[in-house]
Amino acid sequence: MSVHPDYQAFLQAKMHEGTEQGFEPRFMPPEAFDFQQAMIDYAVRGGRRALFEDCGLGKTLQYLAWAQNVVEHTNCPVLILTPFAVAAQVVREAERFGIEVRRSIDGSVPAKIVITNYERLSAFDPNDFAGVVCDESSILKGFDGARRGEITDFMRKVPYRLLATATAAPNDYIELGTSSEALGHMGHMDMLNRFFRNDQNNSATRRMYGEAPKWRFKGHGEQPFWRWVCSWARALRQPSDLGFDNGRYALPALIEREHYVDVDTPANGMLFHLPAVTLPEQREEKKRTIRERCERAAALADHKRPVLIWCQFNEEAHLLEQMIPDAVQVSGSQKDEVKEERFMGFVDGGIRALVTKHRIGALGLNFQHCAHVIEFPSHSYEQHYQGVRRCWRFGQTRDVTVDTVLTEGERRIIENRKRKAAQARAMFENLVAEMNDAMVVSAARSFATPMELPAW
Repeated sequence: MSVHPDYQAFLQAKMHEGTEQGFEPRFMPPEAFDFQQAMIDYAVRGGRRALFEDCGLGKTLQYLAWAQNVVEHTNCPVLILTPFAVAAQVVREAERFGIEVRRSIDGSVPAKIVITNYERLSAFDPNDFAGVVCDESSILKGFDGARRGEITDFMRKVPYRLLATATAAPNDYIELGTSSEALGHMGHMDMLNRFFRNDQNNSATRRMYGEAPKWRFKGHGEQPFWRWVCSWARALRQPSDLGFDNGRYALPALIEREHYVDVDTPANGMLFHLPAVTLPEQREEKKRTIRERCERAAALADHKRPVLIWCQFNEEAHLLEQMIPDAVQVSGSQKDEVKEERFMGFVDGGIRALVTKHRIGALGLNFQHCAHVIEFPSHSYEQHYQGVRRCWRFGQTRDVTVDTVLTEGERRIIENRKRKAAQARAMFENLVAEMNDAMVVSAARSFATPMELPAW
């Protein structure tokens, strides 16, 4: 016998999926490539969607086109939220595509598409907007609970919502849950309780060392989880992940080099240089070797080509600015106008060597004109990834060299980051594969399959 239609509807209603809350696209930029058009179409028809795409795949064009569609459909404004200093580049991009975007920091609405920094959100009224875009939405996990809650509450009152990021961690399930919650599909705690189990066996030990609870899939949870994620999000590293031709999206080579700096005196009166083990030891190793590491970084930057230098301490930034004759620093103490002027000066070629920290400039900015990155290592794979991807991204025409300057005592740091990099690559490959499989299953799913009932 076949399933009764009413029962089929009942089963369909029980599925936790992102519902279609959008509309048919009214605007499609002619400059968009085929895969970009497909992503725009998906986001507009869905209404509340997330685009997890690698750097340089055109997320800016896609969310600008999405915003323009919402404006034309509702005749109401759309607000775009970005990290600091990204707004200026977005306005430039919008001009290229014939889309009007105006900046605002005081809550005013000077155009149908308004752009501002996340930190300025409190000045705006959600009732003024029909849509909101969160650019580099993975930044939400870096905010404290109050700021993240403010953004989620703001979005909850807006009909159309879009998240766009290159670094949604595929093994950070809480981040996927907060994205879902912001879009209005399922709260992050509801998601964890539905698909995951808290690893109670190690919870006491984890609390002792201040670690977050470890969540693992329930026995039946993995496939339904990815099927649910792909109902409101798309992940993309290259166009072929969704069946399109990669064409011009083949990246040049990435050349990664490690430079170990010789330090005369071992740490803490040791006879030999040993890797620092604990976090305090590693921090002390970094501080006591600042001058030697900066000297090596300055020597590597001694050429006429653009170079981007990521540092971690203020003392490093000041030393590098002194040691590299034409270097310019962007620091947290500067006024916003100064920071933006210097970032744009680097983009336009007026500044050759830029020195800054990841938390200031590693999200959203495009530095394809630069093919040399110098860094000091940290445990954060995301910081490293974003720092490199400012330059090594689609649109870069030259091989990109990344020089990591460290001491023998920092070897554990670089080893830990490499481990995280390998894990992140494997997890994202699994994410893309699982989501594509889930999309195929979802498209072909039917509850009308004949069922055999027991004789009794």
